[in-house]
Amino acid sequence: KKMSTSSGTARWMSSTSQALRLSSTPAFRSAILSTRNVNLNLNPFRPSATTVLRMSTSTSDLEAQIKAKGDEIRTLKESGAEKSAVAPYVKELLALKAQLEPAAPPPPPPKAAAKEDDDTESPEESTAANTVLRRVKTKDATTPSDEIVAVRGWVRTVRKQKTLAFVEVNDGSSMDGIQCVLSFDGLDDVSIKEINNLTTGCSVSINGRIVASQGGKQSVELSATELRIVGTCPGETYPLAKKRHSLEYLRSIAHLRPRTNTIAAVARVRSALAGSIHSFFQKQGFLYVQTPLITASDCEGAGEMFRVTTLDLDDTSKLPLKNNSKSIDYTKDFFGKPAYLTVSGQLGGETYACALGDVYTFGPTFRAENSQTTRHLAEFHMVEPEMAFADLTSAMDNAESMLKSVVSDVLESCERDLAFFNSFYDKGLKKRLTKLVEKPFVRISYREAIQHLQEEIAKDPKKWQFPDVEFGTDLATEHERWLAETKYQSAVFVYNYPKSIKAFYMRDNSDDGGETVNAMDLLVPGVGELVGGSQREERLDILISKMEEVGLNPDDYWWYLDLRRFGSVPHAGYGLGFERLVTYVCGIENIRDAIAYPRYPGNAEF
Repeated sequence: KKMSTSSGTARWMSSTSQALRLSSTPAFRSAILSTRNVNLNLNPFRPSATTVLRMSTSTSDLEAQIKAKGDEIRTLKESGAEKSAVAPYVKELLALKAQLEPAAPPPPPPKAAAKEDDDTESPEESTAANTVLRRVKTKDATTPSDEIVAVRGWVRTVRKQKTLAFVEVNDGSSMDGIQCVLSFDGLDDVSIKEINNLTTGCSVSINGRIVASQGGKQSVELSATELRIVGTCPGETYPLAKKRHSLEYLRSIAHLRPRTNTIAAVARVRSALAGSIHSFFQKQGFLYVQTPLITASDCEGAGEMFRVTTLDLDDTSKLPLKNNSKSIDYTKDFFGKPAYLTVSGQLGGETYACALGDVYTFGPTFRAENSQTTRHLAEFHMVEPEMAFADLTSAMDNAESMLKSVVSDVLESCERDLAFFNSFYDKGLKKRLTKLVEKPFVRISYREAIQHLQEEIAKDPKKWQFPDVEFGTDLATEHERWLAETKYQSAVFVYNYPKSIKAFYMRDNSDDGGETVNAMDLLVPGVGELVGGSQREERLDILISKMEEVGLNPDDYWWYLDLRRFGSVPHAGYGLGFERLVTYVCGIENIRDAIAYPRYPGNAEF
């Protein structure tokens, strides 16, 4: 008979020349039934407690019986059967092997101490048991234990002495990694030879016990029993020698820079921020919506978009033209119209908010802005919540709660990484982040902000790169940072911006004749603008008029206008530049160090 199982196929053979009767012990039947979830029909007879085995002199029969017996043993072990229940089957397996090759010498004993008969394992099972160890990440290696575990990572430093070697291994899970102490007396010959080949950057697997450290730099260390080099790293050509490199140089080797303390810490903080953002919105009852990356709409109306096309641009003679003119006929393109990479998921988010209430998007966005500043990327990520039945105050309240929540989470979960940034990049970082969490955000109107700036600039205009500030001025970074860092020393919401410098979809304020829109920016110390948002224009006629004013064709936005035609509601939202948040929390200045592979004018490497 045959029965399929998860580990293989167990066969029970019966014929006139052989009969295999299975044990009826409760352990065996319980193990088979509970772990395989099948119905074994062992009738027409029930075997006795004594196992009877008739051997066939045929070699092929013996091999079949050996395989079947091995499968039985494996099944019992996987089900957690008692040793006493397994022992008789092991003895039968050894007897079968002895009949198959009576003259062959017995297999060599395992390296471990000899075991009693009821604990005997087949050679392959013994090998698996000896090599499979629990892997411990360095961030979790905090408590001494007698268990032999495996640590795997990349070598940061190696110090060799006559009878000892000290190897610092980092697996990326924490800032510090773990020191591995290799005593030559406790290592096998292979491990001792491997020590001579250790170099900075090579990958290793080291087994041992976590013990209390004898040194003062760390609380625990790994007392190693075995070392294996997984991947070598030639020291003479490795770009990351043991010295401090500039961030500019590290951008040229972006594929290796995550092995440095700075970029690895940025990656861990970035991951924690992303997880906390999702957690915040999920707990608030927001639905996560994935809006398209390819669009035919310009959300910002600025025209700084990357075009998506399958037309052959290498041979301009083949480009389809409109009526023999010089204009390209995009009806012949892949999408049948001009298509672009999106600059925002907001418009798509609004459609779902007007059906589901509260939603958010979190994904990549693109802008073809020819900027080489430390604040801009061509590819970046935006967090964009949209809330139905909401106004600008609702958006500001939500943005403040969200930032306080995620920064508080990271202060707790990334304490060691933030301590590193506080020491090497921004001495006041942790104090500033703590203040953001504990202190209410300031809220001032745009007109108030302009008045404060004019008064300050008048004291010494030469100190300012952009000293001309008046109503209608689009605030520069130096203006934003002065308001947040000097004037209020706090995060600051500036609201009610002039209509002329904001996007078409922002709701006009009726109390000032439509001169301003119901929009806001959140300014934070060290960065400037971090969040931008508004109440959306829900009035159909006014929205169409605003589209036409900025040169947008309402027919291209027919689906967006339908939201105002069918059950329109007041709604609001905002966008958070995720990479700017990373720079703010880490205290680093250049946004190109806040993302794995930065894209900017002239650079699309890696």
